Amino acid sequence: MKFAICCIDLLLKLNNWIFYNFKIMNSIRFFCCAIIIILSSCEITTQDQRMNKSIVRALIIDGENNHGVWPMTTFMMKDYLESSGLFEVDVVRKKYVWQGPHSDHRHDEAWRHTLLKEYTIPGLDETVTVSEPKADSLFKPDFHKYDVVISNLGWKATNWPEDTKKNFERYMSDGGGLVVIHAADNSFGNWSEYNKMIGIGGWGDRSTEDGPYLYYDDEDQEVKDPSEGICGSHGLQQDLLITNRVNHPITDGLPSTWLHGSDELYDRLRGPAEYVTVLSTAYSDVEKNAPPWDPNAKGSGRHEPVLMAIDYGSGRVFHSTLGHSYYSMESVGFITTFLRGAEWAATGAVTQEIPEDFPDDSEVSVRKWQKKRSTD
Repeated sequence: MKFAICCIDLLLKLNNWIFYNFKIMNSIRFFCCAIIIILSSCEITTQDQRMNKSIVRALIIDGENNHGVWPMTTFMMKDYLESSGLFEVDVVRKKYVWQGPHSDHRHDEAWRHTLLKEYTIPGLDETVTVSEPKADSLFKPDFHKYDVVISNLGWKATNWPEDTKKNFERYMSDGGGLVVIHAADNSFGNWSEYNKMIGIGGWGDRSTEDGPYLYYDDEDQEVKDPSEGICGSHGLQQDLLITNRVNHPITDGLPSTWLHGSDELYDRLRGPAEYVTVLSTAYSDVEKNAPPWDPNAKGSGRHEPVLMAIDYGSGRVFHSTLGHSYYSMESVGFITTFLRGAEWAATGAVTQEIPEDFPDDSEVSVRKWQKKRSTD
């Protein structure tokens, strides 16, 4: 009898042990399954985020610019765009490439002629170097493949074929994006639709008939001035104190005033000036911005536009007069506004944060750029 009682007691204890540990094992199993489900969900979410991340398709066009440093600055802008993680970038280069003499006071003439080889971009069609600009009748990029087109062309850039111009006008009207950098506002003075796209421009056979000057006066009022006068001038390169004029996605969060490093300050730009929002200006001092090669000219004495946003049909244009040379493009103010302007032109919004090293109004902020990788 005692043996039977002991066996029953042992069985009861074993049953309790099994039941207790079964509950533990079930709890462990439940906990592990929950962890696996959560991790799997996170992985799926991460994969979905990667798949759904909006990549902006950008096209840089170049090949003719009076600023002979353009092979390097195209390379730099491509690198800036790709390094942001927001852009995929192609480059289309005109067949007949021309590097103008307005290059860089920090280097000699021989340096300019090394740049095409030094800053080669894989995948480009073969080009021919010419001593004077020569039209490319086969220049026909497929603009509609891209969210934004960035022009690194300049003064004396030759006209595009008529069907290419019409195609670009349709691209912009249908909601395309355009970014105009520095001397790109010298291009195509006789192309009326391009003048509407960029708002105002300089040189390139522009005249009073092309539209008014656009600037801010000393009372902080925007002025459209139809008076007679030259179209485009600038003085020696200098640091520029930039003043933001309006609230806009491109300049949202920037200091109200900030310093941009060594650059040319374009003044007396004129054009249709339609649907233009002047984002930022810099003051053209009468003496400091006087061109030394023209003793009859002085700085304008006006607050000249340096950053603009323009509507063209359903399209958007970011126009920056900054970016004369590679060292101008090393300024954090240029890098930041260029990237934000390109994103806005492509999408109508800006998601990028203001970097911690963005300058204030007391000191220029510079990131020395190095050719660190291929941009294919």
